[in-house]
Amino acid sequence: MDRTLSRRLEILLVAALMVVSAGTGYAVSALALHGAPAPGPSEVSHTLWISAAGTLGAIFPKLANDLANLTPGISVPTASQQYQGSIAAIQAAIGHSPAFDIVASADYRLIPRLMEPGQASWEAIFATTPEVLAYDPSVSALSGITTANWTTKLEATGVTLGVANASVDPNGYNAIFVLELEGLLENGNASSVYGHFFSTPPGSLALANPTTARVEPEAQAATLLTTHEISAFLIYRSYAIQHHLSYVDLDPRVNLGNLSTSAITFDARASTMILGGAGGTTVLRGAPIAFAVTVPTPSTNATLGALFVHLLLSPRGVGELSAAGFTPVFPGWADKTALVPPLLAPDVVAMPSSLPAP
Repeated sequence: MDRTLSRRLEILLVAALMVVSAGTGYAVSALALHGAPAPGPSEVSHTLWISAAGTLGAIFPKLANDLANLTPGISVPTASQQYQGSIAAIQAAIGHSPAFDIVASADYRLIPRLMEPGQASWEAIFATTPEVLAYDPSVSALSGITTANWTTKLEATGVTLGVANASVDPNGYNAIFVLELEGLLENGNASSVYGHFFSTPPGSLALANPTTARVEPEAQAATLLTTHEISAFLIYRSYAIQHHLSYVDLDPRVNLGNLSTSAITFDARASTMILGGAGGTTVLRGAPIAFAVTVPTPSTNATLGALFVHLLLSPRGVGELSAAGFTPVFPGWADKTALVPPLLAPDVVAMPSSLPAP
């Protein structure tokens, strides 16, 4: 870790943990931070719990280990971390015992909708990444695939497109939005591309056409492509880069990675329906892909959670995000700056008003 960042985290740990965390039964002294054993309660191990979007599973463990290495008595084992579809990750965190200290989503609209105000009081956007088309290069029908011809290539006989489950994973509904937007771009018709892969109209509950599309977990995309189970998968660029997949960039007008006002307006022309709680449904409109993080209100290690977010929004976090195919948002964009922990005040600014409200 960068020496300056390391020293800054040490200072924050001394200042914050000794004061804020005293009530939890541990404190980190300057001696402990420099390797000497701290007496009494600090010998007790405290675990940082993380529930986050699947594609963050290549980044968050590294940052968590950095934080643990600077904080004697703190551990972040694999068992305290879960990475899956964002809706599922949030739902799993609510009411969990012990409480999660970090929740992160691939859709900035989910934390306000599903957690605020009872389970969280703020969120901070920290990155974006566009959708791309990852594909199996051994499929002859996809030979010569490009940004300009990918829809034609996908419509060849025998080609199967993979998409995530939209009701548990934003990548699923983002894939639907991409197909609808591409149809609008090419033909002025949201059904013209989408309709090849789904049997229900745009804006309704999307049912995959079994001859051309398969609903599969995002986490299995790399395995399904490399074992030739599917031909292509609409996926985050970050995932494709992390798993060394062949992929085609999509037009920036449809890839949901463009934060300009005109792109945001166009994104909103796409819509779909997902299953909600108690068998209900929710209609969603297209919006830019923006990853957001929060420290849940029930967290008993809130200071550690805030320190993790600080590290995420530091040069170290920005570097990890960039290397993994994300475009970092720094400073982070907070939905409620007045409620962000004081520790994070220098790391965030107000969320732009151009972003669609959750």
